Amino acid sequence: MAILRMSQIREMSPEERDRRLDEMKTELSKLRTMISAGGSVENPGRVKELRKTIARLKTVMREEELGA
Repeated sequence: MAILRMSQIREMSPEERDRRLDEMKTELSKLRTMISAGGSVENPGRVKELRKTIARLKTVMREEELGA
């Protein structure tokens, strides 16, 4: 999955945002498990990328919740 920009996230439907958030959380969990088990990760920068994208998704979801 590629990096999602704020403009792309805002264009998504709420259901699609929820689905993407779940997918990214699952992928992050798998990567963290591999790292903690001592395995090598193909792309170590992917963890940071996932964390930032999850934060972007949550930010947009919270903005809509507050009606901003």
